[in-house]
Amino acid sequence: MRIRHSISAAVGALALTAVLSTPAHAATGDFSYKFIGLNGKPYPATLHNPSSGACLVIPEAADPGASEPAFAPHNDTDEIAVVFTEPDCTGAFWILRPHGAPATDRLKLRSVVFLR
Repeated sequence: MRIRHSISAAVGALALTAVLSTPAHAATGDFSYKFIGLNGKPYPATLHNPSSGACLVIPEAADPGASEPAFAPHNDTDEIAVVFTEPDCTGAFWILRPHGAPATDRLKLRSVVFLR
């Protein structure tokens, strides 16, 4: 079990190192997700040509104390998307391929970073 956590930490550190060393530009395409509105209903949202190499906090899910996490991300950009369960690209993470299939509603996120 400790090896798994060590590997996860190493991959996360590598991803963040790559983010900090790449020049800023935009991923081409759309990154979409769903979020729960104030009325308790799910709503779709899309980031068009999101910034690459910088952590983007999902605005509708930024505050863990006041909002549900976003869910069901779909990376239809030309870059890898690394989604995180916590704001500021922290917590558990998953890697979504460029132009991949939509993830299930069970995949939760509060922040994302796009990598070449």
